[in-house]
Amino acid sequence: MDKRVAVTGLGVLSCIGNDVKTFWQNLKDGFCGIDYITEFPTDGFPVKIGGKIRDFNPEDFGMPAPFIRKQAAFTVYAMASAIQAMQDSGLWSGENIAPEDIGTIISSGVGGFDVIIPNIKSLFDDPTGKWVSPLFIPTMIANMAAGQVAIRFDARNACLSINTACATSSHSIGEAYRAIKHGYAKAMIAGGAEQAAVPLGLAGFANCKALTTAPDPKHACLPFNKDRAGFVMADGSGVLVLEEWDHAMERGARIYAEMVGYGSTCDAHHATAPRPDGTTQAKSISNALAEAGYDASSDIVYMNAHGTGTYLNDVTETRAIKLAFGEDNARKVHISSTKSMHGHMFGGTGAAEAIATIMALREGIVPPTINLDNPDPECDLDYTPNTPMEVPVNLGLSNSFGFGGHNACIAFRKISPPLP
Repeated sequence: MDKRVAVTGLGVLSCIGNDVKTFWQNLKDGFCGIDYITEFPTDGFPVKIGGKIRDFNPEDFGMPAPFIRKQAAFTVYAMASAIQAMQDSGLWSGENIAPEDIGTIISSGVGGFDVIIPNIKSLFDDPTGKWVSPLFIPTMIANMAAGQVAIRFDARNACLSINTACATSSHSIGEAYRAIKHGYAKAMIAGGAEQAAVPLGLAGFANCKALTTAPDPKHACLPFNKDRAGFVMADGSGVLVLEEWDHAMERGARIYAEMVGYGSTCDAHHATAPRPDGTTQAKSISNALAEAGYDASSDIVYMNAHGTGTYLNDVTETRAIKLAFGEDNARKVHISSTKSMHGHMFGGTGAAEAIATIMALREGIVPPTINLDNPDPECDLDYTPNTPMEVPVNLGLSNSFGFGGHNACIAFRKISPPLP
């Protein structure tokens, strides 16, 4: 028999907050964390802005200095979010859950960007390779965040890393949900992390014409705006603790929401452009809706859109939403793109946006899409422009659509009253 799945822990790291409380408050306030990049010189770069994590000290999260020195930034970010989420959940391997019953799916779209360049330089400087760090491979590979988090929390069930570009952490959460629903685990630590707003990442995305070159960082990420010109690269991480419902109830855990649906499809169309008719993206949404038991007559829906601020994505996503819900019901959906405030965290963005979705359900507040001052007529749904709205939403969806045609939609239901 299928198991119900509770969300019992949340953790986030972003340019608008290094904890869930700050992150969520800044979303409600419409605060933009995108700014000029000062961490490295951007002279000559066409893009000089990004969503960088600031005021972050990993030792504040209980990470020892030797561990920090030996890890790529994405692993440190993932660990910070995982520590938050696990402390929030109150789950402790060997105490209130057996080690073999808790697993880890924490992923990255790229992995150790920050350790790749210096080691390549070392190899070029000395072709014998003797100055390439012995830690290069175990810090660069994208599965290391999952492995290190599993070690930290003695999580001996499945330990996986999924790479689906912008959809990476939504797929991680979705697959963790299935592992619990179908009885393979009692709890999963799931999410993603990225540090891609580095020189190589910025140059690569800029040169493939994906990034906006807008000069004003506070008016650069423009989802569903006619003036949009590309997305804004950001760093960050998000982690959720998912738990079998009965296990969570028996131990008296706080339950933020129930995870109730997951859809995963592929465009099978193009390396970077979405399928233009929106049919495959719509299928991921409609699959999540069907599993969630969506009822158009009673459900009040919030959707955290992928909403990157690129022309093709925003128009295609609008078409997909209409196909999934039907034209009339699509116009009743409360939608926003929180990327307008925190930018695109690539492998970490889906998990951060899932957290925003869960908090919207919990508090009955739909965060805004800021900078929506010139709406695109082709994007004609309710994208919650500029100002948050108090709405008694009871079903939340989060979309993630990645390069390579990877589509994910994850669904959550409000718990009323909250537990506890």
